[in-house]
Amino acid sequence: MFIVVYRQGWSMKIAVVGGYGVGMTMRVPHFPAPGETVSGGDYAQGPGGKGSNQAIAAARLGADVSLLTAIGKDHLGDAAAALWAREGVGHEYVARVESSTMVGFILVDDDGENEIAIAPGALSRLTADHVEGFRKAIRDADILMVSMEIPLEAVGAALRIANEEGTTSLLNPAPAVPLPAEFWPWVDILTPNQSEAAQILGLPVTHNLSAAEIAEQLRSRTDAAVVMTLGSAGSAVFDGADFQQVEAFPPARVVDTTGAGDTFNAALAVAIADGEPLDRAARFANAAGAHAVTQAGVIDALPTREQIAAVMAI
Repeated sequence: MFIVVYRQGWSMKIAVVGGYGVGMTMRVPHFPAPGETVSGGDYAQGPGGKGSNQAIAAARLGADVSLLTAIGKDHLGDAAAALWAREGVGHEYVARVESSTMVGFILVDDDGENEIAIAPGALSRLTADHVEGFRKAIRDADILMVSMEIPLEAVGAALRIANEEGTTSLLNPAPAVPLPAEFWPWVDILTPNQSEAAQILGLPVTHNLSAAEIAEQLRSRTDAAVVMTLGSAGSAVFDGADFQQVEAFPPARVVDTTGAGDTFNAALAVAIADGEPLDRAARFANAAGAHAVTQAGVIDALPTREQIAAVMAI
């Protein structure tokens, strides 16, 4: 079971281990079927990657953030460093390697849903040794956030080091892959969506389990608290004793869901580091996600505290 001690008067410190990449987004009337060409799209390019998105989102919400990722020695990597400097994200640990910076190709349809394909490039070079060099930042943090665009050896190293240093770990298992058995005891907070949870558990696509039953199965493998996003239904929190569904904040409109999960995770981590219990932290994160889907792109959609407060006041 995780424990967070809020240190009044201290800044919230969050360490993030995850991905950075450039999102190349095309908005189309509908997703193409195999062999189909869909015209009439609008194109935009911008920074992304789950780790970077979460780090920027947490910094906008007032946290002192340190980021570990890997980028190429190319113009896209230079742009990344400039972005983190503007957003106040500590990036002195970021590895620059002899490979291209990660690129993601994103299709968004008229309903705001998205499909994504990724060429990881430099990110595939992130190693356990890079994470070991990040140990001090993990030790000093209130929470470590880890996502899974990076190699499994780096994921495992980050979780293990957090466990060794007594730092609360939050694993956002996206993109979802089966977790090695040795990882489970190192996770304090697990934040899948429903489909990611099913993938982690090896459930068939057509399973009929409820969110509560999925959370129970996850808890059979780990002592981690489970915070599961439920799309328009909000989120659910299960700590092994109580299962609670946390209210959603219906957005005024849905423009783009691309960064909603990253926004949710960052806001959840910030609220927990700020001393909130899990259910209240999830409510804050729900409101953050509700704001994010009303904006096109990712970085522009990451909210401030004032914008989240406005959603919660409706």
